[in-house]
Amino acid sequence: MTPMIASILNFAGPDMMIILLIVFLLFGAKKLPELARGMGKAVKEFSAARDEIEKELTQSGPIGGAQPKLLDTTSEQRSAP
Repeated sequence: MTPMIASILNFAGPDMMIILLIVFLLFGAKKLPELARGMGKAVKEFSAARDEIEKELTQSGPIGGAQPKLLDTTSEQRSAP
């Protein structure tokens, strides 16, 4: 996942090393596995919710089968004196 983030944010090797060092110093070695686990669970839940929403949208299809009609206000404005 780190290479993906680095490519999105356009970080080079030394930049990423400094960021990881700062994270390591802030959270310590004991907290990093917990943080990684929490991030993994969050990503997994987000993916599951996204898949569920996509599934519901594809199953529901178009509502009523017809497109709603739009009001044509131009003819009303022209016919008024």
